[in-house]
Amino acid sequence: MFKTHSCGALRPQDVGKSVTLAGWVHLRRDFGGVIFIVLRDRSGLVQVVVSGESPEETQTAAAQARSEFVIQVEGTVRQRPDNQVNPDWPTGDVEVEAHAVRILNTAKTPPFYIYDDSPVDEALRLKYRYLDLRRARLQRNIILRHETVQFLRQALNSRGFLEIETPYLFKSTPEGARDYLVPSRIHPGRFYALPQSPQQLKQLLMVAGYEKYYQIARCFRDEDLRGDRQPEFTQLDLEMSFVHRDDVLDLIEEIFAELIPAVTPQKHVPLPFPRLSYAEALEMYGTDKPDLRFGMQLVDLTPVLERSNFRVFSATAASGGKIKGIVAPGCADYTRREIDELTDIAKREGARGLVTLAYTAGAVKGSAAKFLTEDELTATAETTGASEGDLVCIVASDAKVVAASLSALRLTFRDRLDLVDPDVVAFGWVLDFPMFERNEEEQRWEAVHHPFTMPRPNTYDEMMADPLAVLSDAYDLVCNGWEIASGSIRVHDPKIQSDIFRMLGYEEADAQARFGHMMEAFSYGAPPHGGIAPGIDRLVMILADETNIREVIAFPKTSQATDLMADAPAEVPAEQLKELHISIAEES
Repeated sequence: MFKTHSCGALRPQDVGKSVTLAGWVHLRRDFGGVIFIVLRDRSGLVQVVVSGESPEETQTAAAQARSEFVIQVEGTVRQRPDNQVNPDWPTGDVEVEAHAVRILNTAKTPPFYIYDDSPVDEALRLKYRYLDLRRARLQRNIILRHETVQFLRQALNSRGFLEIETPYLFKSTPEGARDYLVPSRIHPGRFYALPQSPQQLKQLLMVAGYEKYYQIARCFRDEDLRGDRQPEFTQLDLEMSFVHRDDVLDLIEEIFAELIPAVTPQKHVPLPFPRLSYAEALEMYGTDKPDLRFGMQLVDLTPVLERSNFRVFSATAASGGKIKGIVAPGCADYTRREIDELTDIAKREGARGLVTLAYTAGAVKGSAAKFLTEDELTATAETTGASEGDLVCIVASDAKVVAASLSALRLTFRDRLDLVDPDVVAFGWVLDFPMFERNEEEQRWEAVHHPFTMPRPNTYDEMMADPLAVLSDAYDLVCNGWEIASGSIRVHDPKIQSDIFRMLGYEEADAQARFGHMMEAFSYGAPPHGGIAPGIDRLVMILADETNIREVIAFPKTSQATDLMADAPAEVPAEQLKELHISIAEES
């Protein structure tokens, strides 16, 4: 055997045992007569001691060992002297006195340190990802991901769900992002598509009578990347028959309330999860994915300032716009430079400017203070709840710009003022989304979620007359300012589905060509059903206190969707393209 014990498993109760360990040289220190080797495997670290009394070949091997060499150690576990105990290691009370050291493989000098988590250029980390994954932070993240997925599997299994796999090679259908296409060799000119999600397939499983389905599903979307997006990602995909919206919400809330303390016991989950309508979320937080760990809600100042002599306010109100503000506690002493930084943030979200009012002792200062009456300044303070020492930030514009600008400022103050406890995991539901939105550029209606979403009860009849009045039976789960999951009650009636396709501008023949298999399936007794798909990558990212999902994915892509380690995407031989009936056109 290469090992009888794992490095990180040794404890005081193992003192006196003969053990065989194998792993990587984490650190090596030679004190001239005594060599200390910190040996590492996936389970952790342990100190190995090679003394002058060890066999000569053991001393020679230990002297030759360097960082990241793979070695095997045979020895005896002993208690560390009291003054050498390492309280930061689970194995810090013991060490291994080596009787034999064997070098199993050598290693080149790594391009960055493995033994600590000091910052390293991300491109270098991704090029040598197999080395980056040896570092403690990444190992913690990947193990946390494993524990999270295993908990979710067990939780659903215990509730009667079946894990069913769906195909990666499917049909290209519009679902909001570009598909990754796979050419068919045996069907020239035809393509499979990698699934953006198993949406249609899980609905078909409900038609097939399985009632409770889930899988840890790989999804693929050819879209521009951000810190919370990758071209391939993983979600917990689940679907249930004979459910209403609250059945799905209650299930997820119950499972997540159990999950967090199980995998991250230092975290706290406020219960119950608050439920906000889409309109309420925008009104209170300016976004449909609010961070609910702190207040600083947006306050509507339109009734207070719409008749102001300050034309920025009065003209905005007269044109149907909004005047809203937030209060930054204790920020009345912000400098001109700091105010300019806040203004730039608002402008990046479309605002033409930012009005600030600093409520200081005996006076109100700021960019518009001199244009407002004493009554308006007092009413603004009373409406927002501002008191002495606070800074009120106001944006006047159309509703979307006001919401986006103040939402961005709210998050800026969150980070600058340390307004949140990082160990709070604050989930919340956002409900009652609009069913449709208008694509003015293409002059057509689009589904806000996807075309298989059921309208809210009692709103279906309004769909043809006033699409904007229809709410969808969709729901998002948000957490700490991120969207974690999206789901809905699905259409199961072929007539309703046909009406939705018509509203979205699909000719009957086009709808049949794209979705005929779904419409046919619905005609064979489809049950009422609904589901949701929490994102595994984003969830683990939050639990691991990371800000980018690349830190919780074993082999991620860059922001340009490239794999620096394997140099992908890559060109392929002309013969392979010919076999697939593909030719590469020269760019004009």
